[in-house]
Amino acid sequence: MVREAMLIRRSKIAVLGGGSWATAIAKIFLSKEKSINWYMRRDDRIADFIRLGHNPAYLTDVTFDTSRIRFSSDINKIVDESDTLILVTPSPYVKSHLEKLTKDISGKTILSAIKGIVPDENLSISEYFMKRYHIPSENILVVSGPSHAEEIALERLSYLTIACSNKKKAELFAEKMANNYIRTSVSEDILGIEYGAVLKNVYAIAAGICYGQKYGDNFHAVLISNAIREMDRFLKAIDPMPRNIDSSVYLGDLLVTSYSNFSRNRVFGTMIGKGYSVKSAQIEMEMVAEGYYGTKCIKEINEHFHIDMPILDTVYNILYDKKNSATEIIKLTNRFN
Repeated sequence: MVREAMLIRRSKIAVLGGGSWATAIAKIFLSKEKSINWYMRRDDRIADFIRLGHNPAYLTDVTFDTSRIRFSSDINKIVDESDTLILVTPSPYVKSHLEKLTKDISGKTILSAIKGIVPDENLSISEYFMKRYHIPSENILVVSGPSHAEEIALERLSYLTIACSNKKKAELFAEKMANNYIRTSVSEDILGIEYGAVLKNVYAIAAGICYGQKYGDNFHAVLISNAIREMDRFLKAIDPMPRNIDSSVYLGDLLVTSYSNFSRNRVFGTMIGKGYSVKSAQIEMEMVAEGYYGTKCIKEINEHFHIDMPILDTVYNILYDKKNSATEIIKLTNRFN
């Protein structure tokens, strides 16, 4: 393990993705790493990034020393030159981002910063990479917690949890990510953290729908207290390991995603609550609300478990069955006490 720790500390890190969270993750790692590799799909974005010294499309106030970054739009080149791959793409696009990948990555370390699920597969990111790319479970880590990219950019104090079946490896990456504005902790609850991150997006959509319909803070408190219990029921069924559902990686992430104006899912839900169609809300946002896809995935997974999930069902009825949002929320309020 001593040799493995040394290899991790010396390993070359690659960020795969070009959005706001990818930019925030790159900022975090560059606070300690001498240099990183960075895969972006578009050459014009890379050229603008190098010319301007910042991401031209996301978190534009965050400046980088681009001499410390090896950019490429060739995913195989970046993967070949890296030991650790940090996945930071919207979950609906994971497969399309990797479709040109021909290199064997079974020996790589994977760190998923994706708070979503792989559509059509109904698998978490760790499950998908174990199944599709034969990555051993001890080489897969996930990072999550209440952490809007916009606040990372402003260096506002944030708390992240790094999970891995190999606790020592989680601790090593927690050390890599910790700095003066990032506090880190470790966990072995990979699936719980992954599925919790999917569910909190669904519940943030529900919170947004209620906000769009002029429900107040009193009801929002009741909604979220029921949401965390619903999450707890689902996670216990999926993977009944010991976990503190009140910790920041579960409850904290749920709270910030449900209440913050930085939350895409809350904004998306608010638009739905105000009467926008799903299509028009998606077009106007110009960003991915992952909870939309997560709702369908979790709904289909729950067909095998039959867990009581009234909030999930309500959001699904509104988004996919196109039922009247006001009527569905009234029905939901009758389930609470």
